[in-house]
Amino acid sequence: MISAINHIGIAVRDIEAAMQLFGTIFQVESFHREIVEDQKVAVASFSVGDVIIELTAPTDAESPIAKFIEKRGEGIHHIAFSTDNINAELARLDAEGIRLVDREAKPGAHDMLIAFLHPKSTNGVLMELTAPGHSA
Repeated sequence: MISAINHIGIAVRDIEAAMQLFGTIFQVESFHREIVEDQKVAVASFSVGDVIIELTAPTDAESPIAKFIEKRGEGIHHIAFSTDNINAELARLDAEGIRLVDREAKPGAHDMLIAFLHPKSTNGVLMELTAPGHSA
């Protein structure tokens, strides 16, 4: 079951400049940082209340984030929702006719499993499902 908003992903060209900007706006002094090799991105994140803001920059010109920025520019990339059983939720949504980008969960940032729903099935919004743990 989908239970909450986990994070909002924001695509940025320059992670350092974005950290400075968002740090100023939200008075953030410390960011969680990591590289997600599978997605070819650098992530810097911080919390606003119970929601994580995830600044995501490409580490490779072929990464999905690089292609997104090239096509649409910087900005909101996705909204991620928490679920307790990501693969069961993917199966349920697939059975309901929702188009999936990922048929099975894969490792993501914050030691989470992740999977995306295709924006053509979700009124143009790229949605991500997240669940704790790096193994399905």
